[in-house]
Amino acid sequence: MRRAASRALGVVAAAVAVGTALVYGQVRDAGPIEQVTLRSGSYADFRQVFVREVPADVSVPATLRFPDQPRDRYPAVVVVHTISGFREANEGWLAAELRRSGFATLTYDSFSARGLSRSAVVGSRAGPPIASGVADAFAALRLLAAHPRIAADRIGIVGFSFGGEVAHLTAFETLRAAMGAGPARFAAHVATYPGGTYGARAEAGAYTGAPILMLLGEKDDNLPVAKAEGYLAYASAAGHPAPIATVVYPGAFHAWTAPTLGSPRFYPQYVASARKCPFILFGRGAPTMLVDGRAQPFDPDALAACQAAGSGYSMGFDAATRTKSTADTTAFLQRHLRP
Repeated sequence: MRRAASRALGVVAAAVAVGTALVYGQVRDAGPIEQVTLRSGSYADFRQVFVREVPADVSVPATLRFPDQPRDRYPAVVVVHTISGFREANEGWLAAELRRSGFATLTYDSFSARGLSRSAVVGSRAGPPIASGVADAFAALRLLAAHPRIAADRIGIVGFSFGGEVAHLTAFETLRAAMGAGPARFAAHVATYPGGTYGARAEAGAYTGAPILMLLGEKDDNLPVAKAEGYLAYASAAGHPAPIATVVYPGAFHAWTAPTLGSPRFYPQYVASARKCPFILFGRGAPTMLVDGRAQPFDPDALAACQAAGSGYSMGFDAATRTKSTADTTAFLQRHLRP
């Protein structure tokens, strides 16, 4: 059991981030900008996060931008990138839309900060460093909560694919506590076409209590809608429903917000998909797996087999769906963060 738990927690790398450095600047038509640095540490796996092992130092450059509208304090949104890293046409585009609605935004690239190329991340059977992404998000939360121009109780997080998984994971109370967030928590989470690898075990206090919006594509074969619905049904049946509202967009494939993709097609080079795997459940004690609607002991061999069977997935841009999901994201954040 101990060996299985260790292998379960070792499926991805992790980092814990603390500290900031600020440089104030200005650009035309974009509002004030601050270049900030998340002082981070890299872990080899989730096991090290949960046992609080000391990390190696890593610095993650980030950009904090404010709306043009002057005010004393702004609500803020952390925008987390896809497996392709930060792209101005995707994460940058949404961040600009959010600033027009009155939110400050924080963006960064967890991969480049760790010297990881896009091809290396995409082609890795171990998958992207999801725990590092979670840790960077909590570092962003701490930075923003301490910022004199940010309303500390009105900080949200939005992510796409890899970032969508991060946005969901940051709502897990076990990870919030393990990654040293202190009393801070995100006030709202938007997971846009998340990877669907991890869930919270159905138990009291599994989530922080903040509302979560999960945006899914009807034709997303990386996180099939039925898999997401099965997870939600499991939590409800166990008497601990997840605080998640879902929207399913008809005809939408994975990565519908990324204009560089063009028409939908299958991408076999994206090998680290969990589309044929059960959810890995985090909670008190060792990780488990959601099998047939129940939390079962973690089986590393079964996980390796389903990952091999589910290599690759389909992606495609959909302008109309991007417009609708952006509006749904903005409305959700306006409702919970009150810009």
